[in-house]
Amino acid sequence: MELKWSVVIESLPLLAEGALVTLKITVIAVTLGSIIGLFAGLMRIARNPLLKFIARVYVDFIRGTPLLVQIFIIYYGFPQLWAALTGGQPHAISPWAAAIASTSINSGAYVAEIFRAGIQSIDRGQMEAARSLGMTYGQAMRYVILPQAFKRVIPPLGNEFIAMLKDTSLLSVIGFEELARRGALIIGYNARAFEVWFAVAVLYLIMTLLISQLVSYTERRLKTGDHH
Repeated sequence: MELKWSVVIESLPLLAEGALVTLKITVIAVTLGSIIGLFAGLMRIARNPLLKFIARVYVDFIRGTPLLVQIFIIYYGFPQLWAALTGGQPHAISPWAAAIASTSINSGAYVAEIFRAGIQSIDRGQMEAARSLGMTYGQAMRYVILPQAFKRVIPPLGNEFIAMLKDTSLLSVIGFEELARRGALIIGYNARAFEVWFAVAVLYLIMTLLISQLVSYTERRLKTGDHH
């Protein structure tokens, strides 16, 4: 049986559409995850023990369980939970809604640890100096600590983006048509597993390499800005 690379060229438009969906869901997930993660990261270092505990439970649960299981809980479990709480019938969640919810919540837990480490890496003396100038804790965090922490978290945030880009392939299990799902559907039609999966792998590789370059460029620009 010979390899037929022509099927890759024929499948490319469909695979490219899938790659765009993968990029879109990754951008949404990491953007929402960064908002969730910033608040959870601040809660992790808060003086309030209740806030600290809530953030700790969230981060530990998400980081300690597989994303695939989290996708199943949201897509299959939440409609049943909602029905049990309201006494109604379970209503299915759309694959898009489940995809956004599961990936954003997952990303948020990892971003929370990135922000916590970034904030704690700033010299404690800077907070004390800001407070001695009459700033409140919130003002010192907003104007002194966070701007410096943001620069330090760019590389790990870039790594989180790349990790999430690859993890979105798990969304294919709920019928979400990203790149991996598109590949599987094409193989179901033409039965050319090696050629199509190889093309899918190359598209993932291109996206991750481009994002790595973009993160490196941003990091260099930020360092150059510091020197000026």
